Amino acid sequence: MKKLATILFSLLLLVNFCPAQKASHAFTLADSTFLLDGKPFQIISGEMHCTRVPRAYWRDRMKIAKAMGLNTIATYIFWNAEEPEEGKYDFSGNNDVAEFVRIAKEEGLWVIMRPSPYACAEWEFGGYPWWLLKDKTLKVRSKDPKFLKYYRDYMMQLGKQLSPQLVTNGGNILMVQIENEYGSYGDDKEYLDINRKIFNEAGFNGLLFTCDGPSQMPRGYLPGYLPAVNGLDNPKEVKTLINKYHDGKGPYYIAEWYPGWFDSWGSPHQGSNADEDAKKLDEVLSAGISINLYMFHGGTTRGFMNGANMSKREPYAPQTSSYDYDAPLDEAGNPTPKFYKFRAVIEKHLPAGEKLPPVPEKHRTIAVPEIDLTDHATLFWNLGKPVMAEHPLCFEDLNQGYGFVLYRTTLKNAVSGLLKIKEMRDYAVVFLDGKRISILDRRLRQDSVQISSASPNAVLDILVENNGRINYGPYLTDNRQGITESVTINNVELTGWKMYKFPFTNLDAITKYVTSNKKIAARLMSQPGFNSMVYPANIPAFYHGSFFLNITGDTYLDMRGFGKGFVFLNGHNLGKYWEIGPQQTLYIPSSWLVNGFNEIVVFDELRTEHITISTLDHPILNDVVKD
Repeated sequence: MKKLATILFSLLLLVNFCPAQKASHAFTLADSTFLLDGKPFQIISGEMHCTRVPRAYWRDRMKIAKAMGLNTIATYIFWNAEEPEEGKYDFSGNNDVAEFVRIAKEEGLWVIMRPSPYACAEWEFGGYPWWLLKDKTLKVRSKDPKFLKYYRDYMMQLGKQLSPQLVTNGGNILMVQIENEYGSYGDDKEYLDINRKIFNEAGFNGLLFTCDGPSQMPRGYLPGYLPAVNGLDNPKEVKTLINKYHDGKGPYYIAEWYPGWFDSWGSPHQGSNADEDAKKLDEVLSAGISINLYMFHGGTTRGFMNGANMSKREPYAPQTSSYDYDAPLDEAGNPTPKFYKFRAVIEKHLPAGEKLPPVPEKHRTIAVPEIDLTDHATLFWNLGKPVMAEHPLCFEDLNQGYGFVLYRTTLKNAVSGLLKIKEMRDYAVVFLDGKRISILDRRLRQDSVQISSASPNAVLDILVENNGRINYGPYLTDNRQGITESVTINNVELTGWKMYKFPFTNLDAITKYVTSNKKIAARLMSQPGFNSMVYPANIPAFYHGSFFLNITGDTYLDMRGFGKGFVFLNGHNLGKYWEIGPQQTLYIPSSWLVNGFNEIVVFDELRTEHITISTLDHPILNDVVKD
């Protein structure tokens, strides 16, 4: 009996501690299909980014993904979210990528990982950290040793988070993508191979792949590795293309299929035809091709993290905070008619005997008719300590990534003429002696304003906003913000600048700013001779209020009647608003509201004298107001 007990104890140790007993799987490539544990496996995936969806809702969204029939979630990881400051990593909260993958596993979903270093994704600087731009000589997305050093350091940290979750290590990450649509940018195979080596060194030693558009694939694929295609859904063309660059064989994977599109400020809300999309999806699945829906659920680009597009032919175009994308799951995580059409198609292709789980009910919504904005703080009343320099400094030279910088100088002599800001990035409000005289918008290629009869010692203020660094294309490397060159009047450069930094990184700092401004305002208004010139119209300002809730639910802040700015609610930066649309609301998830008192702060750089704000029980995403 003693001998038998010893044998049983030894077997128990083997079951619990032997690595061979971990729930590992084999995921490999066959000539025409993927193989999971030796059996054909068709990937039916949907894209969803952990940083764009409140952490409290990750599991909810994944349950709904299962209900539509998805077996996989694909996700980008944004370097600038995970390493917001050089050498300071943040894998907590919405950046907890390892937990995102674990929840997917618990919900029975596989994961395709797209871990940067470049993501695009309509995300600020394509995912690169802004602080890389502090070195003017460093070139991202290249073999520059300085760039590769930062890139490698980051990937080593990310590998610690994610490599244990590769499918071969008992996790649920099936594949890992190298770079992203590199063929749209360059054709350096040596650079791509450096990426591969760094990924392997970081522990991503499973199945690697690249993805590119059809015309970009010759430049962007890495010989010997699976090339996936983006934006192509003709089954015959998909197979022909991948065969051409993968030794005449598959598997066949559409890494980005677009059942929707993103929005840019000032342009109509984008979308696609659900019936046509469903037909295409059916054709792809019938052909045995694996697919990833970009996006299944877009969510919201919070804070100042929206990107922008620009090309030689097209002007600068910043993207909206809403990343609704006309996806099957809307911005608030509710199924759309497109969702149900896709579910019906996928259901036809389920293995015999499998059934889809029921679709969860829509989330509760509420509306708050009127919230009083009781406190006001004008930006110019409390500027703080400036950085002083003979010539204007860009954001990066000021060690600031996002937000606003106020540039101030004094015009010594009376002057009239053309004020020109050379290479202004991206949006500027110009004031002369506290009065707004112009708005300059990079979208509209505006960089100049005519000044008439400025008096001696007039104060010139230029409030410049980072409206989103370029995330795609040839201008990716030219992404410094603010006044990046010079300011002239009649071709004579202005010098002697004071620069006031407003990164607006968190609510605590803004609340202190509002409080101190209230004291300043009270002191000013008590002085004899106080007049409206101290509180002129159209001066950028904060508006602060609170409201009480007995019940919470998803809601949408109604920004119609406001100009341009951003909103903090209970410590969360909800994102940007802009009167030009198409987005006129800001989505507030119920998990960010509390039963009781809630605090809201609105910053508006264009309009003044706001006294109330309200919420709606529905979004407004297609209301364009022409400039």
